[in-house]
Amino acid sequence: MARSLSGEVAIVGVGETPVGKVPGKSALWFNAEATRVALRDAGLDKSQVDGLLTGTSFVAPFHRMSVAVSEYLGIQPTFSNTLEVSGATAAASVSLAAAAIHSGLAEVVVVCCGDNMLSGMTRDRAVQALVSSRDPQYEAPFGLLVPTTFALTAQRHMHEYGTTPGQLARVAVTMREHARRTPGAQMTAPITVADVLASKMITTPYHVLDCSLVSDGGVAFVLTSAERARDGRTKPVYVLGAGESYTQEHIFCAESLTTTGARISSERAYRMAGLGPADMDVAGIYDCFTGTVVTMVEDLGFCDKGEGGPFVAAGEITFGGRIPTNTHGGLLSYAHPGIPGGFFHIAEVVRQLRGEAHGRQVAGARLGLVHSLGGGFATNATIILGTERNG
Repeated sequence: MARSLSGEVAIVGVGETPVGKVPGKSALWFNAEATRVALRDAGLDKSQVDGLLTGTSFVAPFHRMSVAVSEYLGIQPTFSNTLEVSGATAAASVSLAAAAIHSGLAEVVVVCCGDNMLSGMTRDRAVQALVSSRDPQYEAPFGLLVPTTFALTAQRHMHEYGTTPGQLARVAVTMREHARRTPGAQMTAPITVADVLASKMITTPYHVLDCSLVSDGGVAFVLTSAERARDGRTKPVYVLGAGESYTQEHIFCAESLTTTGARISSERAYRMAGLGPADMDVAGIYDCFTGTVVTMVEDLGFCDKGEGGPFVAAGEITFGGRIPTNTHGGLLSYAHPGIPGGFFHIAEVVRQLRGEAHGRQVAGARLGLVHSLGGGFATNATIILGTERNG
């Protein structure tokens, strides 16, 4: 059996572009600019990069996005790939980059993702993207688009466990309060539970404020071996554990609408790291809709199944709670440029572990979890990050 990659690879650079509406910039620019910032943070030159991973773009759908980005940057990596596992792409990309370095396929890997969905996508194109993201024969014609697919899971959770619209709304309010602490966040006007419940209904039980934003933005990371990271200019953040789970493509093939592959992916990540939910100090959890966070805190082991609603309502996912989550504001309030959205969760957890989350720092944070999901809970990826190689 191959030895574990736990603690063998570190994130040594993080870069972000402005988010929100950033007109006049292309998807390639967002990838490249975030990469430049991340390399500068790491103290490395682009000539030292021999691996590049990225996600897909809704606005600029290059079939070989990673190759297009590297060409735009003026580099010729010997390890390259464009991942597409929907919202799970973020954590899955870091896992793949770590595996490539651990196996000797590359020494310095850039993981980047960017898109200009808000300024670059027409309304017709947005509708087309919603339709094309679900099966064109068995789902889309019957109204099973992204929002309705996730709404089904929330309704089932409410039916089985008594979760309330107010508890869902509390997630949105919490994310907005976190965004208010974060310079550059897209949405910072304060909201209340009443505001969420009074906002326009999109698909039961989700109101517009239960739904994530549409944004422009890009983010990138630089990863290298733990040995090389020791000589870097920044505090290394080690990849301690990783796990993935792909349970189904179609929502009607899911074994459960309330228990997801996050349970499998997180168990694998915890096991690799030799840690558990109780060890985590901070988390980044994919929050495309408020109900996803409620289900995820259960499946990731932060509370028992069925207790997610009371857990978030009691303030357990904010500062001073059990597991401060999405301390930058998440997809609901910081930014959601499509596939890049989940990458910002990783950036925030890295900053928390480096002690750089000024004004929103979780005191003493040394271990963090990031969970990325997509496809109506079809795709799940979890990573465990830490300030020490042994956790």
